Amino acid sequence: MSQKLNLKNDIMFKAFFGRKGNEKYLKEFLESLLKIHIEKIDIRSEVSLLKLDEKEKGGRLDLEAKLNGGLIVNIEMQLRNLENMEKRTMYYASKILSREVERGEKYERINPIIMVNILDYELFGFKEYVSKTEIVLKEHKDYEAIKGMQWYFIELPKFRASNPDMGDKVNQWLALIDSEDRGLLKMAEEKNKVIKEAKKEVEYLTGDEEVKRLAELREKWEMDRNSEIGQAQKEGEAKGKAEEKLEIAKNMLKRKFKIEDIVSITGLPKEEIEKLKKEI
Repeated sequence: MSQKLNLKNDIMFKAFFGRKGNEKYLKEFLESLLKIHIEKIDIRSEVSLLKLDEKEKGGRLDLEAKLNGGLIVNIEMQLRNLENMEKRTMYYASKILSREVERGEKYERINPIIMVNILDYELFGFKEYVSKTEIVLKEHKDYEAIKGMQWYFIELPKFRASNPDMGDKVNQWLALIDSEDRGLLKMAEEKNKVIKEAKKEVEYLTGDEEVKRLAELREKWEMDRNSEIGQAQKEGEAKGKAEEKLEIAKNMLKRKFKIEDIVSITGLPKEEIEKLKKEI
């Protein structure tokens, strides 16, 4: 299986778990994570892979499923830390909630929502790699005040480094999704025949030319976007330093420093400082 085209690529993730006939894989993964029994699972895709072309390659790709006729689970893969994960997932949860209300449901009949965020970076400063949030009362933390919305955060680097118990099904699925540690993946296959079948399906998808093209297109877009963000940050820092130098020069001029001394301290051209002196 290609390092590039594994389930951490969100196109691959959605193509695999959202593929008709693969419902059993998503069912077992979610049962192991959420610790619930799933009788029925309906996948509700927000983004069609078939419609994803070069103009749409930057769209947010997530996977949404309705469990047992009610509970809504939204799964998103995030490879790079953009420093906004908590706010991002809160925003998307509110959009899903708003959509449910718009369908004409009464408040008491709004479906509960679970947001699952799979991250290929560390978000929290503790060792646990699967974190679940609950909204509780400050004075009574054992009382879940709002039961209709929960978040799960899965940090894959922590999973790899934790020497996980491979008898636990959720760890078996994380080994497949992550695909970084071949030893862990081999143990997962040995302990769970469904994982072995799932791995073969992933390998089949990596050979599907359409899925492969879209997955590589998606990765290129991610790399380009991160490059643009990095360049914008550098430009912003450079602009901030230039403005800071100008402010220093203004203050020095007001305090009657010699132009030669201002040039030496700020590094600004003599002509620019003379022009600044005329302006003030």
